Amino acid sequence: MTQRSKSTLFLIEQLIVIAVFAICAVACISILTAAYFNARDTKSTSNAILRAESAAEVFKATGGDVSTVRFILEGTHGIKSGYPSVAVYYDNIWQISDEDNASYVLHIAYYPTAGSNALVMAELTVERIDGDELVAFPLAARVR
Repeated sequence: MTQRSKSTLFLIEQLIVIAVFAICAVACISILTAAYFNARDTKSTSNAILRAESAAEVFKATGGDVSTVRFILEGTHGIKSGYPSVAVYYDNIWQISDEDNASYVLHIAYYPTAGSNALVMAELTVERIDGDELVAFPLAARVR
């Protein structure tokens, strides 16, 4: 009788150890999953900032000329917030893509400037196709 109770106690002890191990494994998996998504979002934001900085430099260097900016950035004509814009589409690895295969879009939306012929104003945004905005800032360039 003592032999049987010892084996029962051993089995209960093993079940408790397995349960604790399973709980720890679930906690580790959830932490690793959160870290993966955080790293992916950070990488997307970093790439968005790089593309936005490059586009801003092109905008300033060309004096904000729409057709030249569109040509250099390999973009297309678009409309953003009711204003003409240059749209550049990127796939999930940040290579220039067409609109149908895009994961991200960079917009340079041109705004009219009241009473100033010397400045071109625009807003640059980089967002996911689903609408989640990654980067946004205003631009100004002197007309050449």
